[in-house]
Order: sequence, then C-alpha cells, then structure tokens
Amino acid sequence: MRPDLEREYVDYVTVRLPRLHRTAYLLCADTFQADDIVQATLTALYVSWKRASVADNLDGYVHRIMVRRYLDERRRSWSKVLLGDRVPDLAASADHGTEVRDELVTALRSLPKGQRAVVVLRYFGDLSVEATAEALGCSTGNVKSQCSRGLAALRTALDAGHPVATAETARNRS
Repeated sequence: MRPDLEREYVDYVTVRLPRLHRTAYLLCADTFQADDIVQATLTALYVSWKRASVADNLDGYVHRIMVRRYLDERRRSWSKVLLGDRVPDLAASADHGTEVRDELVTALRSLPKGQRAVVVLRYFGDLSVEATAEALGCSTGNVKSQCSRGLAALRTALDAGHPVATAETARNRS
C-alpha cells in the first residue's frame, strides 16, 4: 500500500477503534470474540482500503464488514465448542455500572441476531436508519421494523430484570 493511503488507514482506525470494539462487543457479548471480529474487520478493510476510502459512507462500509464477520463467526460450528470443563474466571471490573452493563448485554443476547445487529448499530453505533440499512444490506423498512421489535423485546427483558424468550424470539433464532 502507498504510504499516503496507509497513513489515511492508520488515522481512520486510530480514531474509530474504541467505537468499533464497543460495537463488536455489543454484537457478540464476548470481549475476546469482539477482539477477533474487530481484527478480522480491520484486516479486510486494510486489504480493500483503496476502494473503501472513496466510499460515500465509510463508517457504514466498515460496519457492514463487521456485521458480516460476526455472522460468519456465528455460523462456524466450532464457535459453539467450549474447550474445558468450566468457563475460566475473569477479573472483576472496577466499573460501578457493571451490573447495568451485564443486564443490558444479557438482554441483547436474548434478541435474534438480526434485531441485535440493528439495535446495536442504530443506538450504540449511532448510525442512521439509512446507514444501518446500507451496512446490513437491507431496506430501511426492515431496519425500522427490526428496531421496533428489538426495542420492545429489550424493554420487556429489562423490565422483568432478565431476558424473556418469546415464541417470536425462538422462531427468529431458527
């Protein structure tokens, strides 16, 4: 890659890395998997930077790559395998909002992957309806309906204090 293009890439990634990692974490609810998704996203972006840098909506382009990487990871059968007889203990965070964050992440996990992607991109990624539709490769109407259903399910889960699996949620996961 030419030095000027590489400098543009590094500048873009430096500014957006925390937001990309937060978005990936909210999609998958796992810090280590989020790191992998961000790394795969940035690798794909680097390879196609010359073409991507002239895109009308670069952030939408990058979010589309990220959502596709996340969905690719979910499809792999080995991603469901737990290596070991128990989950390792993680150090407790000093963040006082840990309980709220954990409750939100648990509620997000209860959503079907399409609704989760729309809600995360719209409200945690601060994308518009149009940018979200572009990133996911769907219509704006689909984004609006998935967002409405996702927010309703989140409200129900958060009001109850725990995620409630509805018949629609179970059907959408299939």
